[in-house]
Amino acid sequence: MEREKFGSRLGFILISAGCAIGLGNVWRFPYITGKYGGAAFVLLYLFFLLILGLPIMVMEFAVGRGSQKSAALSFDVLEPKGTKWHLYKWGAMAGNYLLMMFYTTIGGWMLLYFLKMGAGKFEGMDTAQVGNAFAELTGQPGTMTFFMILVVAIAFGICVKGLKNGVEKITKVMMLCLLLLMIVLAVRSAVLPGGEEGLRFYLFPDFGKLFESGIGEVVYAAMGQAFFTLSLGIGALAIFGSYIGKERSLTGEAVSVTVLDTLVALMAGLIIFPACFAYGVQPDSGPSLIFITLPNVFNAMPGGRIWGTLFFLFMSFAALSTIIAVFENIISFAMDLTGCSRKKAVLWNLVAIVVLSMPCVLGFNLLSGFMPFGEGSNVLDLEDFIVSNNLLPLGSLIYLLFCTSRYGWGYDKFLEEANAGKGMRFPRWIRGYVKFILPIIVIGIFIMGYYTKFAG
Repeated sequence: MEREKFGSRLGFILISAGCAIGLGNVWRFPYITGKYGGAAFVLLYLFFLLILGLPIMVMEFAVGRGSQKSAALSFDVLEPKGTKWHLYKWGAMAGNYLLMMFYTTIGGWMLLYFLKMGAGKFEGMDTAQVGNAFAELTGQPGTMTFFMILVVAIAFGICVKGLKNGVEKITKVMMLCLLLLMIVLAVRSAVLPGGEEGLRFYLFPDFGKLFESGIGEVVYAAMGQAFFTLSLGIGALAIFGSYIGKERSLTGEAVSVTVLDTLVALMAGLIIFPACFAYGVQPDSGPSLIFITLPNVFNAMPGGRIWGTLFFLFMSFAALSTIIAVFENIISFAMDLTGCSRKKAVLWNLVAIVVLSMPCVLGFNLLSGFMPFGEGSNVLDLEDFIVSNNLLPLGSLIYLLFCTSRYGWGYDKFLEEANAGKGMRFPRWIRGYVKFILPIIVIGIFIMGYYTKFAG
């Protein structure tokens, strides 16, 4: 059976970026940017994105295109006879399933808040009531299950139509709407009275802030964000490499995807900082920023119901673009491993994902007594830790070693695949860096992740 292909280069770039553009861009990036000194931190982050994220992304794309398979079989196709690289398929597959075990719940929250904001449910609420509304939601397993299943059904409904007619067609529209919504919201936020203070904080570097927090901590935060923002290491991007032809070299395509991903993260800051400064609230971390702080900001803003609805529509698109991309990978695993039809792969996985997502839904209510990392932690924290602190860095290390070691695919074969076609070429001269230095940096990020979680 001939492998499906993207209908256009734009489709490939938008879908790969959609996979990378997740909620981390929108709620984590502004928070850590605020914590570590605004624009000064952004410059550091961009530097690490270039030297860390980009080479590994090219390698994932190359493994996908070279093998014409998903991560379920890509190592089997490319590895030298007698080697065991293919065993990592189970790590890559586990990473995709685990990511969806909690991401579907958060996607459900976004959809619900979009509907609630549109229906004016937050109007007239004070700060405490908005906070209580989120606490009430997490205490309702029935509501959370319904919206989780709705998100799963929408995403699989798009995937079942195929790569070109479903995933590419819908994601293109969704991503273009997402970018348009961001521009509209950023302009609105920038012209708020008092918003210029937020813009100054965000756009003018204050290098003193870098040293206030301790330069080591700031460098680790910038490296970590640059690394995790692109969802590298679990084959989530390799699959899209397998769907593109050899007309263009992969480095240029990876640059386009990285630029788009970064643009969304930077634009999120342009939306959030001026709004928070205008209404005297601190850009906070995690769910409280999105579900408590920002609804309060929209409540105080003239026409806030409209702007809040548009914001949560944009957030729903950001969540769905990742879910659709990862579901496409999961479906491809099933098709590559069993030879089953796309429809059968969708039906089996729809049931599997709904069942696997339930522990996260129940972790906020019926299973709230389970606190894997002590007081205040829950099932979502555990699942996120396994993916973000383990599978992403260790998986990236495997892709790095596979593409640079003579016991793996090897640097020459990787280069030949990466540089096939027109466009920017992956430089041969950085072989020493990607073979020796970059793996040490990735191991450092992995160790620091454990240190900050358990000893920091």
